[in-house]
Amino acid sequence: MNRILLTIFISLSFITCLRAQQKINYRKVPLVDSAVGFASFYSNSFIGKKTANGEIFSQSKMTCAHNTLPFGTQIRVTNLENEKFVVVRVNDRLHHRNSRLVDLTSSAAKELEFKGKGVIKVRVEVIRASESQISPPK
Repeated sequence: MNRILLTIFISLSFITCLRAQQKINYRKVPLVDSAVGFASFYSNSFIGKKTANGEIFSQSKMTCAHNTLPFGTQIRVTNLENEKFVVVRVNDRLHHRNSRLVDLTSSAAKELEFKGKGVIKVRVEVIRASESQISPPK
């Protein structure tokens, strides 16, 4: 009986460690200069709510949600169907289960001409790192 309980305890501990490791490693993706993936845009239900960095969300701002880039990073998002691009600032995070690369405001989606489609394939390029990424001069 003790052996069975010990086996169950070790198995549950192992599973718990694996789950914790997945959560910890999720946002520790290395910062890359560019990536290709899918973009969507915010629903109006977020208007007036706080973003992850504490700003009040507005569809008229040129901002976005991204899961690994630091807040304040400016990125160029290019619609790969028509090569139109916008420059937006990261101020929010996507849900951790969301597989999209970036979530844009309606203003940015309109500039990229994909508002009627919902999701498009994009290229995201870092054009200006946030102040926290820039090391002070020596």
